Amino acid sequence: MSRTRTGRPGATGGEPTPAGTAFGRALAAVRAVTLRPEVLVEEVPAPTRLAPHALALSGDVVPSRADDGDAVATGRFVLLHDPAAPEPWESTWRVVTYAKAQLEPEMGHDPVLGEVGWSWLTEALTERAAEYTAVAGTVTSVLSESFGALSTTEATVELEVRASWSPLGEPESLEAHLQAWGHLLCTIAGLPPLPEGVVALPGRRG
Repeated sequence: MSRTRTGRPGATGGEPTPAGTAFGRALAAVRAVTLRPEVLVEEVPAPTRLAPHALALSGDVVPSRADDGDAVATGRFVLLHDPAAPEPWESTWRVVTYAKAQLEPEMGHDPVLGEVGWSWLTEALTERAAEYTAVAGTVTSVLSESFGALSTTEATVELEVRASWSPLGEPESLEAHLQAWGHLLCTIAGLPPLPEGVVALPGRRG
């Protein structure tokens, strides 16, 4: 996984997570994931009130790092673990994510843009064979057009996919859910799929 460690994500109450626990195994699986080199990921402070254990990752898609290239998509991946299995989760695990990018202006008039954005997520989960339940989310598109003295300014379209779902299976299977989120980020950023046989090498933020 492309990453720079910050603090001790995944720890609860300032204490490190034991490696043999379910959450410790999940952390090891997630931290071993390799995403595309354009996806720069770092661990950030995780929420402390949503579950006893949590890990948060922030990601940017930067097609070219020459001359400090700008991010064309950004997002967040939060993994929650509660051994008590809250009823709404239907699992001891919950993933909370968002992915946001600017699209081509003509897409802003597409009446099924929301459905398309949601399909990018579900297809990414399916392609990675990530088992899940209790999925929920929203897709928001914002078309900005300028008029009058600003009429020469090109219209912009921003799409944001927010979703949460409950992973099923062993802790090690959570790597597939992170890979699906990384795939969603690349899709919403408009990156072409990697050619078959090409291996993504890890990059590093900063």
